[in-house]
Amino acid sequence: MATALSQLIGELEPGQMDDLAFQRWVRLLESRTGVTVPLERKPFLVTGLRRRMREAGFSDFGVYYNELLNGARGQMEWASLVDHLTVHETRFFRHLPSLALIQDQWLPGWLAKAPADQSLHALSVGCSTGEEAYTLAMVLDEGLGRAEPPRRFGITATDVSQPALSVARAGAYAAHRLEEIPEPYRGRAVELDSTGNLRVVDRLRRRIGFACVNLLHATRAPLRQLDLIYCQNVLIYFARDRRGELLDGLARLLRPNGLLVLGAGEITAWTHPQLTRTSGRQTLAFLRNS
Repeated sequence: MATALSQLIGELEPGQMDDLAFQRWVRLLESRTGVTVPLERKPFLVTGLRRRMREAGFSDFGVYYNELLNGARGQMEWASLVDHLTVHETRFFRHLPSLALIQDQWLPGWLAKAPADQSLHALSVGCSTGEEAYTLAMVLDEGLGRAEPPRRFGITATDVSQPALSVARAGAYAAHRLEEIPEPYRGRAVELDSTGNLRVVDRLRRRIGFACVNLLHATRAPLRQLDLIYCQNVLIYFARDRRGELLDGLARLLRPNGLLVLGAGEITAWTHPQLTRTSGRQTLAFLRNS
């Protein structure tokens, strides 16, 4: 006879999950990651769970749920599950209007106001397998390298998936990905390695530190005051009433004249007393008041 707990979390055949069990999984995900899974995304959650359960040797949702609560062993398994439930779809130079805003509008103003010996510090939130962070490195390297005197920069890139971060740290991608990188950047930023793969040059890779950090806990991470925060296609996974809280936390990390770049349409009504919406075609960005 099934226990009360098993009835709650769904002791069902693989592929089956009743609504009560689904809500329990949703609460676990939201409490640990902040990510909200609406009912219409139930098939996505079930598919991701089944895939990881097969790999880990589980066939029952309830038993697997209990495994995730099992101390250090459960934490290790949780990290593997999160990777299966995280969407890693990304590419180099994914949103050109936002990058143009950084390079053509914000960066010249930052250079004019920042002391000549000040380095630029940036944060890439939800960097996945690294393409976004390396794109920022290419853009900043180009813009700051032309300055007089040239300025240094560093980027902290965060994600919740350890396997994705491993790919990012390697900085190696399939050769056909070169097509995503505009011609002017190719000679200085990437090279083909001995296996024929595309590899970001060491000079840029050394500018980026990759770290496993959840956006929920970003303000607790040992981050210095930042000049640029790039956070696109991340807020959509969080409940609408929580997005403002997360952005308030990111705003506190910005230095005067710092820029917060979001995905267009990710949030509509958020404002902050120390930030001003900055104009840009097809972009959503806020400038920290000086």
